[in-house]
Amino acid sequence: MLTDITLGQYYPGNSCIHRLDPRTKILAVLFYMVMVFLANSPLSYGILIGFIVVGAALAKLPAGLLLRSIKPLWIIILLTMVIHFVTDPGEVLWQWKFITITKEGIVLGVKMSLRLVLLLLVSSLMTFTTSPIVLTDGIEALLRPFKKIGVPAHELAMMMTIALRFIPTLLEETDRIMKAQMSRGADFSSGNIMKRAKNMLPILIPLFISSFRRADELALAMEARCYRGGEGRTRMHELVYGKGDALTGLVMLGLFALLAFLRWGLPA
Repeated sequence: MLTDITLGQYYPGNSCIHRLDPRTKILAVLFYMVMVFLANSPLSYGILIGFIVVGAALAKLPAGLLLRSIKPLWIIILLTMVIHFVTDPGEVLWQWKFITITKEGIVLGVKMSLRLVLLLLVSSLMTFTTSPIVLTDGIEALLRPFKKIGVPAHELAMMMTIALRFIPTLLEETDRIMKAQMSRGADFSSGNIMKRAKNMLPILIPLFISSFRRADELALAMEARCYRGGEGRTRMHELVYGKGDALTGLVMLGLFALLAFLRWGLPA
């Protein structure tokens, strides 16, 4: 299970998606998230799925890599679907005692679950094709205009990137501790959910200790490199928009216009 969590991981490459400006990718992802909630028909969702497929192909990502990002959260996705099935009012399709499944509940449950899947996929597509350092630069550049009202752009960008990058590190450490415990006879795979959760308790203390140790090592490493925040810092590679970024912007605007048309049609 732990090896299936891919959030925060970077897949090195030199594809056209990897080479896009990080600001373009961040804005495209935010724009895509808006379009996910704009979609309301099978054709609209098909277009959004096609966008992910084309993006993954252009990024030259392995076929199963993006799908692995869904696997750790399949229970949440399934619960979302089931809750809508049995709680939303509408035309009753099946009823047993206090459980009622409606047509509207099925439609809304499938929609909400599909939206969660699409949000996970597009977020993973961005992190797979953008290194943590470049992602930090992109977030900072987008937040820079807000510095005039006191928003610490660099610090926020650094915090967000460290937190994102720390996820795979934390999972790797958890896996290491679990293997050490299993070599001493611990069992994490048998029993019901409550028993498995109870068996995980001995992992928490060494995991917390290890996490604080890694955080302290990171702080010492940053101080040793004379890190003093973003003021006066220069970059080896400055962020510059290119033709690919302009084309990506046009594609996103075109997709938005198409989805808006499919939802509302032409204005009267």
